[in-house]
Amino acid sequence: MFDTKIYIQRREILKKSLGTGFILLLGNEESPMNYTDNQYPFRQDSTFLYYFGIDHPGFAAAIDIDEDKEYIFGDDITVSDIVWMGPQPSVAERAAKAGVKTSASLREMEDIIKRVIARGRQVHYLPQYRAFNILKIEHLLGIHPKRMKEYSSQLLINAVASQRLKKAPEEIREIEKALDIAYEMQTTAMRVASPGKNEKEIAGIMEGIAVSRGGRLAFPTIFSKNGQTLHNHFQGNKLKAGDIVVNDSGAETAMHYASDITRTFPVKGKFTNIQKDIYQTVLDMQLTAIAEIKPGVTYRSVHLSAAKILAENFIAAGLMKGNAEEAVNAGAHALFFPHGLGHLMGLDVHDMENLGESNTGYDNKTKRSDQFGLTYLRFAKELEPGIVLTVEPGIYFIPELIDMWKKENKFKNFINYDKVNKFKKFGGIRIEDDILVTTKGCKVLGKPIPKTIKEVEKLASMRK
Repeated sequence: MFDTKIYIQRREILKKSLGTGFILLLGNEESPMNYTDNQYPFRQDSTFLYYFGIDHPGFAAAIDIDEDKEYIFGDDITVSDIVWMGPQPSVAERAAKAGVKTSASLREMEDIIKRVIARGRQVHYLPQYRAFNILKIEHLLGIHPKRMKEYSSQLLINAVASQRLKKAPEEIREIEKALDIAYEMQTTAMRVASPGKNEKEIAGIMEGIAVSRGGRLAFPTIFSKNGQTLHNHFQGNKLKAGDIVVNDSGAETAMHYASDITRTFPVKGKFTNIQKDIYQTVLDMQLTAIAEIKPGVTYRSVHLSAAKILAENFIAAGLMKGNAEEAVNAGAHALFFPHGLGHLMGLDVHDMENLGESNTGYDNKTKRSDQFGLTYLRFAKELEPGIVLTVEPGIYFIPELIDMWKKENKFKNFINYDKVNKFKKFGGIRIEDDILVTTKGCKVLGKPIPKTIKEVEKLASMRK
């Protein structure tokens, strides 16, 4: 946990933002894999962590702004529990560390909420993503699961999203710790990947690094020579000379702040000339995007600048044709770059997306596009100091998408399908870093991980 004062201050900001009302924040429960006592590793709800810091299952909290009361709810363990778990802090002790004076049992929580409802007061809650908590809300508030999202509090969503958007210094330090782990994961993978090894061997080594550093994976690792599949979690391929591998991986710290890094490297240590050309275009896209990041600039405009670099380079290479800006405006580039430039980072690897991308990445001035590719941009609005987000452009040759667009004669004025067809077995390349928006520009967080062609080839040639 952070210092107790930090959680008290965070809640004070939330209370001032909302002004009035009763807030219910649920922590997560254990989640069984296949029977009750065999559980997935516990992961606390990030908003609950942000305001209370209690990283343990079976807890909930409430903030009664009008009566100036805060509650931590949970049940103390029994001797039978101690046999299996060992001694644990009491609910009151955990509450005190969070700066909350009042603790009560889960049964008492039900009574308190019943009294709040009986007085005609609204209970503010956030959208829920776990079935167990959806059922809790149904039990406590009488709201059918199908209407759970509808009745979640937009006022609370807006307040939480606004507060968590900008990272405090202590949060940046935690993200940097997660990036230290990611550095070891990425550089080790470059050194140990060699012809004859299986993808899952390398993925397993990286997960071991995350766990040995006191953390865990921030998300299931994407480590694949089939980089044209954006979220490829299959790791059963055997690596061979000439393959390029997309390694999209990251770690959480013990306090659950995340890192998210992608590097693409050649298995035998050297890119082919064609691989170099595509790789350099992706790197140019990323460096251009990073150079444009500063307060007041929309992330949509940064995304489109990266897309324009792709179009310009591909027109020069004969894969595209016509005018680059017109091609990007039409969305022709999305055949090769079908996803958004990046997403928010923090306590979640896709920070606060459980609150809804429309509430975190868009606003009244910036509406989501319905154009293929651009519609997948998770964060598009104006950048502000304190925001941490990823910059992860990529180029992919997806055979099924190429075939479909060609059959439809889609963007035939911008795409040279005859030449593109020759790249259908190429795969994909992505490069990603985590960026902090500063008052004057931005900062690439973490220790520099090799990403120029020269740096990547040098490290990939250093076999363990």
